Amino acid sequence: MNVMGFDSHCHLQDPAFDEDREAVYSRAFSQSLGLLVPGYDMKSSAQAVLLADSHEALWALAGVHPHDAKTFSNADQQQLKNWARQEGVVGIGEIGLDYHYMNSPKEIQKEVFQAQAKLARELDLPVSVHSREAEDDTWAILRELPGIRGVLHCFTGSKEFAEKLLDLGFYLSFAGPVSFKNAHELREIVAWAPMDRILIETDSPYLSPVPWRGQRNEPLRVVRVAEVVAAQKNFSTKQVFDDTTSNIKHVFRV
Repeated sequence: MNVMGFDSHCHLQDPAFDEDREAVYSRAFSQSLGLLVPGYDMKSSAQAVLLADSHEALWALAGVHPHDAKTFSNADQQQLKNWARQEGVVGIGEIGLDYHYMNSPKEIQKEVFQAQAKLARELDLPVSVHSREAEDDTWAILRELPGIRGVLHCFTGSKEFAEKLLDLGFYLSFAGPVSFKNAHELREIVAWAPMDRILIETDSPYLSPVPWRGQRNEPLRVVRVAEVVAAQKNFSTKQVFDDTTSNIKHVFRV
């Protein structure tokens, strides 16, 4: 398959797709879209690895989200390392910090984020980072890991945070929120950010773009994200897909 575009972050293994997973995949595949499927706990990481093994133009990441940091163990770290060595696994993620819900204590979140980021650096793999209401601590951890590379997924942060990430060599991935009516500052960041450092994603089944906001999201709707990015950059949608595909190939080496 000649991949013409990518959804750089979708949770196709999520239970929301249990009834029609193959149909959702086929809709994206029929439009020549490649998919990156990150884990968010050990079970979903295992499922992502299996999907990558059985589906064309689909790659996995393995990692533990900050919500589940409190359950992370040394055995989990070793399993992530084992998965990361398999063909079709192209990164460590989704990892990071989430101070909005605080499902795991802050200090444990930081320890687990750092441990997984160090593993990624050890294996020369990129990270897919989740950061919600935790910009300062996310930056503090990443800047202490020279050589770390990756993407801040579903970026909705400040321009100052974006500048720090770009200075570090990171990519910014934009999802459905760029289409939301009140997301003026986020669209300004899209317009400002260099095109060679932008990725696009759905974060499905979450965060459906307008006009489907509030509905279950799916990878095919990355086309709508591309359209919004294109409007901010004064590019064609095809150019956005061309550029973000080139970026995906660079950072995730697919």
